[in-house]
Amino acid sequence: MDAPVTNAAAPEALIRPGVVNASVYCKGAKVADIAIDDAGDWAKREDHVVWIGLFEPGVDLLERVGKQFALHPLAIEDAAKAHQFPKLEEFDDGLFIVARTAQMEDGRVTFGETHLFVGAGYVVSVRHGASQSYAQLRHRCEARAQRLSEGEDFIVYAILDFIVDNYFPVLDCINDQVDDIEDHVLTTTMGQEEIEQLYTLRRDLLRLRNAVVPLQDVCRRLERTDIVFIDPAMRPHFRDIRDHLRRAQERVDTLRETLAFAFEASLMNAQMQQTNISRRLAAWAAILAVPTAIAGIYGMNFEHMPELKWQYGYYAVLGVTFTICSILYWRFRRAGWL
Repeated sequence: MDAPVTNAAAPEALIRPGVVNASVYCKGAKVADIAIDDAGDWAKREDHVVWIGLFEPGVDLLERVGKQFALHPLAIEDAAKAHQFPKLEEFDDGLFIVARTAQMEDGRVTFGETHLFVGAGYVVSVRHGASQSYAQLRHRCEARAQRLSEGEDFIVYAILDFIVDNYFPVLDCINDQVDDIEDHVLTTTMGQEEIEQLYTLRRDLLRLRNAVVPLQDVCRRLERTDIVFIDPAMRPHFRDIRDHLRRAQERVDTLRETLAFAFEASLMNAQMQQTNISRRLAAWAAILAVPTAIAGIYGMNFEHMPELKWQYGYYAVLGVTFTICSILYWRFRRAGWL
């Protein structure tokens, strides 16, 4: 038996691995929720589209779905594993698309994957890891029956557009963290915690860039005229997604450059502070060298030192010492060393 279909209103954390939703649509209107073993027959009917949503399915479930739509074994093998690179593969009877998802969890960026099987009369989405639930997306599509009637290529567009739109809240959150770092980098020296945060953000941005850039190539290929499963009327929509991806890439590159500047500015600030400290130490060492030298000379205990028997010798030595030290202090102060 199929895994129970999850209620669309259920929290994401309660969704169990397996079949999240399996429905069939006719000319944009929902016909029924169906069993996996009946999906192939429904997909063969004219003007019918089967949309199946899976969440971290097992190999057995994927093979059952594969038998219904004659999916390529290599695509099924890839869909069973996470950590796939974003790509689009064409087979004789369908497409296999991989996209990476991203969302914020407890202030950290978490990544997941969505694999799409697309063919005549069916779309199968396979989610792995962190991503927003597609239940809300499905409801929006069902509320736009006219658009949903365009078939499986509209569903693919809606899913990819949903994935790309969810990149921007992540970028907004990272942008806020980068702004905080940038505000403090010139006033304080970065500690170990701030440096770790900076490197974590740069790593997350790199991973996000690795999700965004290849997906542009996927959308570019979906615009091609030789992909039979994509209606020519839908191709401008994939161009729109590519424009959003280009904007996301620009933001990622800008944030990475800002973090690089922040790190370099922090290093320069730390070096300036060390230089200032070294100057102060050198200045005070030069000032203290005067009384040290004079005290050393008069501590040598020579027998013939005329100043030792002079009535005002002690005051004269103190005066000379104070005068020289004062002149040195004034010069160092004027030079900005003190």
